[in-house]
Amino acid sequence: MTRLRVLLIGEGAAGVQCLHTLAVSPHKVVAVVTGQAGAMTGATLRGMASRLGYPVWPAVQAREPAFADVLKRERVDLLLNVDGLYILPEAVVSAPGIGSFNLHLGPLPRYAGLNAPCWAIYRGEHTHGVTLHWMDAGIDTGALAYADKFPVDEDETGLTLTGKCIRAGLPLLRDLLTDAARQNVPSQPQPRTLRRYLGRELPHQGRLFWSEPAARVVSFVRACDYLPFHSPWCPPRAYLAGRQIAILKASLTGEPSDAAPGTVGRKLGSEILVSAQDQWVNVQRVRVGSSIIAAAEAIRPGERFALPTPAEGLPAGR
Repeated sequence: MTRLRVLLIGEGAAGVQCLHTLAVSPHKVVAVVTGQAGAMTGATLRGMASRLGYPVWPAVQAREPAFADVLKRERVDLLLNVDGLYILPEAVVSAPGIGSFNLHLGPLPRYAGLNAPCWAIYRGEHTHGVTLHWMDAGIDTGALAYADKFPVDEDETGLTLTGKCIRAGLPLLRDLLTDAARQNVPSQPQPRTLRRYLGRELPHQGRLFWSEPAARVVSFVRACDYLPFHSPWCPPRAYLAGRQIAILKASLTGEPSDAAPGTVGRKLGSEILVSAQDQWVNVQRVRVGSSIIAAAEAIRPGERFALPTPAEGLPAGR
């Protein structure tokens, strides 16, 4: 088998897991390109690369066309992009001897762009997927190489679904390494008519609409839930008696409600019920200021959350 020369551009948990896969393969990691400057612990991509003895290059240089000359000089066969910070110039993408590939945490072409796991939960998808595709001059537009799908559980969060994507993506990476060594990587053009690009926007600009069905309210909360880690979507915010309250954990009760949306119902220990359009939602954890506390510590029965005005926009994704 041909020993490939691989450059990894990545961030976060996905980058760490992909580097581990590369490290136990017979192929050579030329360098790791990451923006996690100063993060030298083993839990980060920079830390893991340093511990394994791989050169670490700053991510900012990857967005410069001149970086293509570095790849050619280092005789890079494969460029692998996993949660990279920057859009790569066409000259960089086309520089590796075999090609450049992106591990996308969503099914293409329907979930191109950012935060695909969040959007899948928010939209109530029953299945999600991960895609390893050829890179070209566009964003998530290159030909498909490998893909996998898996179920979305009823209690899925942004964090757990992202984890599923990463775990499903690692076998695709191993398939790429095997096929690239044989010069036989699949390439299937994406059907452009099905493409939908997701940007940095949040549903409702991040505001919680209690006037929606409870299932949509809870899906929004779960989509934002990456606890204990930072969420790419801020937790949905609501307003009560002039205070901004971020809703961190919530679940369906199945208990119908004819109370006005946003009405605070009874306490359930440290939790509390809030009425959505059709049923009570069990709110468990909230954030007030910088403090994460039990919902019943911040919300009292009989209160009512302020409802968004029409000027604050219609729900996204409809």
